[in-house]
Amino acid sequence: MEGIEVKPHNQQEAAESLPLISETARVTSVEPMDRRRHADVADAVATLLDAHDEDHLLESGEWGPDPIDWPQVEAALDPASGSTLERKVESLRDRDERPYPMLVDLRFETEGGFEFQPGQYVTVRYEDVSRPYSIASSPTAEDTALAIRHVPDGTLTPMLVDADPGHELEIRGPNGEFLLESPSSRDIVFLATGTGVAPFKSMIDYTFEEGRDVFEDEERDVWLFLGCAWEDDLPYREAFREYDAERENFHFVPTLSREEYLSKWDGETDYVQHTLMKYVDESELADDAPVELREFAAMDPVADRDRRLDPSTMEVYACGLSAMAYGLVDVAESIGVSGRHVHVEGYG
Repeated sequence: MEGIEVKPHNQQEAAESLPLISETARVTSVEPMDRRRHADVADAVATLLDAHDEDHLLESGEWGPDPIDWPQVEAALDPASGSTLERKVESLRDRDERPYPMLVDLRFETEGGFEFQPGQYVTVRYEDVSRPYSIASSPTAEDTALAIRHVPDGTLTPMLVDADPGHELEIRGPNGEFLLESPSSRDIVFLATGTGVAPFKSMIDYTFEEGRDVFEDEERDVWLFLGCAWEDDLPYREAFREYDAERENFHFVPTLSREEYLSKWDGETDYVQHTLMKYVDESELADDAPVELREFAAMDPVADRDRRLDPSTMEVYACGLSAMAYGLVDVAESIGVSGRHVHVEGYG
């Protein structure tokens, strides 16, 4: 799309050259945002065994839920016999064997604080390893928050998720041009996957704190479409749900690709861009919008929303893995959002 640039996080070398904020920023808290769900996985496996007439494994005591004997489960279910079953068993095993915590909210404080704009990032250096992270807290917050996703073979995240209060970090920055537009009558639409929602948490908090959701005495609708695999992979989900419950003009739409394997999830399950289309006013789409997107726009959204999005009156912010970010640019163009109102940041 002409005029739209996917803004990447700075590479490590450039990030390390940012201005020094503090050599001794102090970690104030590290709180897991995901849950231990072994019992849920065990229940799901038991249901699968029963559905495939392999419940004798449970009755005979040959299989026990703690720990799950995955080779025996896979042999009994023969997941290779069908792609859906194979995907489900593989997903459940991955979920059961992943480290905990996998997602944390890390907060730190610096002596005297520092100024930044919602959407910017800082570079964190710890144990001689540096990485850029978007700031997830409002500029008005007492501590600075980062959403950290544990990468098991990573060089920094395994240390950060295990950090204790009092540990010291070197912080550089802030940097980034992924920023909010000046207030206008346009509705605000945020699109993210995983920890790509971090800058939007900062933006949303700030928007409501400063009354930027009102323009010329009229409320603006603020939408957040957030995609993850599992429900507890949604960063800051409780804060977003609280906004959704308390504010008529805030709409939180999580979409989860695997949660139905573990719970009675009855929310959205499609890709973020396809979920977005269900909430777009079909009559307002550009004439040349792709057939695939029109098909999703013709679907009923899972949440019964009275409001619908008009692409001509939206400003869109998208953040996530670069491949996803570029895809969202294409979708925004296809449905008629003006290029000057599309802002995208990619990473990875």
